[in-house]
Amino acid sequence: MSVSGCSVPTSSEWMTSERGTIVQETPVGGPVSRFEVPHWREQFGVVAGITGRGEEGGRGFDLGLWSHAPIGEVMGHWQALRRSLPGFCAVMLGHQVHGSEVARVDSAEGWTHRDGIDGWVSTGRGILLTVTIADCIPIYLTIPGKAIALLHAGWRGTAAGILEVGLDRLLAAANAMPGDVVMHCGVGICGSCYEVGSEVMTGCGLPTAGPGPWHLDLRRHLAAQAERLGIGQVSMSSWCSAHDRTLFYSHRASQGSDGRMVAYLGMAPL
Repeated sequence: MSVSGCSVPTSSEWMTSERGTIVQETPVGGPVSRFEVPHWREQFGVVAGITGRGEEGGRGFDLGLWSHAPIGEVMGHWQALRRSLPGFCAVMLGHQVHGSEVARVDSAEGWTHRDGIDGWVSTGRGILLTVTIADCIPIYLTIPGKAIALLHAGWRGTAAGILEVGLDRLLAAANAMPGDVVMHCGVGICGSCYEVGSEVMTGCGLPTAGPGPWHLDLRRHLAAQAERLGIGQVSMSSWCSAHDRTLFYSHRASQGSDGRMVAYLGMAPL
């Protein structure tokens, strides 16, 4: 099956690839456009998903705090998202800088925003970790029943080692081993849509054969890193934020004019 040019599974069931499994996030019913990683609620007791563009017209369900949308409209979207995920007493959001800074939060209330944060680790239930996305890859990590981490990985963050930093902090929080970790690389731009220059390839430690430009599949690159780090289970989304722009936002496909989705991860309250 093909969705707007991307090859995807025919259902939400997981499929095997050379770098883990391929999974398609499934739509969640209700007034807020959301897609969730299938089976994570049931198997691991965590809520893992991402918002979509929605069908409300105009800019859609834009959650970007630094977009061109009116601030009242954006904050209304945030309130609607929080109402759609009842039971979470806190929401964590960082002003992302495409770096590798990962903060830990085990207890919180209300909505917290911090500068310079591209990832979160938590052992607390009822805390919703969030990152904004519009092509970069959201990385969801869980040690079931113990801890979670959510990372924002563009090429700069990937090159800076955000996966390794996030994994180290997650393992320290849960006193666990890499093999205990389940990882999903979520909705982002696919390799055929992500044309890059030599600085990106070199930054990510990849060869630059031929004259370029090159195409970088960040999800597969991150999955390869996960394999080297010993992460126990890895999956990758089949959705592409650029190919599937009727459903999601893409900074590159829109030439910088699009809004932002929010990837979210939280241990469900008991």
